[in-house]
Amino acid sequence: MARVVVDPIPRIEGHLRIEVEVQNGKVKDAWSSGTLFRGLEIILQGRDPRDAHLITQRSCGVCTLVHSLASVRAVEDALKVTIPPNARIIRNLTHAAQNMHDHHVHFYQLCALDWVDVVSALSADPKKAADFSEKVSGRPQSKKYYEGLKGKLKAFVDSGQLGPFANAYWGHPAYKLPPEANLMAVGHYLDNLRNQVLVAQTTALWGAKNPHLQGHLPGGVTVIEQMNVDRIADYLFRIRDHIKFIEEVYIPDVLAVAGVYKDWTKIGGNKNFLCYGDFPEGEKEPDSFYFKRGALLDGKLEMVAFDPQKITEDVTHAWYEGDKPLHPSVGETKPLSGEALGGAVPKTDGKYSWIKAPRYDGNAMEVGPLAQCLVSYVGGNKEIKETVDGVLKKLGVGPEALFSTVGRIGARAIKCLVNAKRAEKWTMDLIENIKQGDTRTFAKYKLDESSNGMGMGLNDVARGSLGHWVNIEKGKIKNYQQVVPSTWNLGPTSANGKKGPVENALIGTPVADPKKPLEVLRTVHSFDPCIACAVHVIDPQTNEVYKFRVS
Repeated sequence: MARVVVDPIPRIEGHLRIEVEVQNGKVKDAWSSGTLFRGLEIILQGRDPRDAHLITQRSCGVCTLVHSLASVRAVEDALKVTIPPNARIIRNLTHAAQNMHDHHVHFYQLCALDWVDVVSALSADPKKAADFSEKVSGRPQSKKYYEGLKGKLKAFVDSGQLGPFANAYWGHPAYKLPPEANLMAVGHYLDNLRNQVLVAQTTALWGAKNPHLQGHLPGGVTVIEQMNVDRIADYLFRIRDHIKFIEEVYIPDVLAVAGVYKDWTKIGGNKNFLCYGDFPEGEKEPDSFYFKRGALLDGKLEMVAFDPQKITEDVTHAWYEGDKPLHPSVGETKPLSGEALGGAVPKTDGKYSWIKAPRYDGNAMEVGPLAQCLVSYVGGNKEIKETVDGVLKKLGVGPEALFSTVGRIGARAIKCLVNAKRAEKWTMDLIENIKQGDTRTFAKYKLDESSNGMGMGLNDVARGSLGHWVNIEKGKIKNYQQVVPSTWNLGPTSANGKKGPVENALIGTPVADPKKPLEVLRTVHSFDPCIACAVHVIDPQTNEVYKFRVS
């Protein structure tokens, strides 16, 4: 038996340690450890609730917008504020743009190198690469293009300055794509470096800036002066351009990878899924949510009604004080020691993470695009069902293939496409409201020393179900709790012995070489952890520690 430690996991946001035991070529057990203390909940205590959405965005440097959205929703819920339709639509438009940015970057920059052997691309035949591109891509390139790309890649490699392609497991036997497919994928990797800039700018059209947008605030949005023909046309042009990239490049690339790695449709899956739902299309929530709200249990494609009161956070194996699971509305963030805040790991029995263990009715639940697609598939979202069925048909697999590492990656692309197309409709809805003379973007409300209330802000974001809970007392924040998607997915084992979703998904994963745990990275990266490159692998038979850097 070998013990493999990847610390920190590369190509993610934040610091994450994954430890697995490998026996007979497969993962027997796994532990997920968040190694960075956050503490924003403590910082928020005593502050003005209207500041919360600006501070909570600093939880992350990537998905800042969604923390702003959850925060303003929580404050609005506590103060009983109903925002105008235009504010709801504009929030949907910014959220949709952020989703597209996240999903593109996840596949190409954070995940693809687990499936694409960059060095293998150097042996590609440019003519065959052009033929392959013609066959699978909606944006094929010529032989001349691939000759030039191969030359650039060779010069890059020969220089010894591999940059993002350095220190990976090139040549690993788990890589299966032919050299020509690898060369095409490298081209698309570079294309998306340019494309993701344009997508980020699309978010800023309504958010004022990106990251850490300024466009949200409790009561609505701040863009009344930007609600004009030029701004709307700019957004619509960009969205349609993104849709073309998704349809012509992103989806075909995912299908090409999935077609070669069909064995991974049986690896890395979970059985329990949770989705808060999001993108309201009317005042009545959650009934008006475009992406549906609900849960799936035990691997069954049967909707279970969602009750937010069944959410708890367990700290049995996390470095916090507490002896029982608590609902986030009364949650506590009490680190075990002041010493730990300085970076030292506390010596406590059984505790191994700064991430708490969220549970729904006692169950560990996977959240994210796969959960969103599955819940909406069962919940009657026509566009999701048609797109999912179309992808499954092209691959020649059934719905059970979704419960896997490859299913998780595919669901992200499907959701990205459906979300982008729906954003076109919301843009038209905004135009119609303006035509009817409705330009309201903000609802007035009262907040002073007499203001008290408990509020919950839920949204389903690029990485999964995000919730903020706020307790306002005498106009100030008394308590604030965030339960983020990666807390759901990457949390440790709970008191009832149920492992977190990433831990559970890793069990059974094949590992060809414990010194090169590429397969472990595949499943972990498929969750798009937001918790940033050295790998420590220890063999208990020799007690030897191997150190690697991976890109």
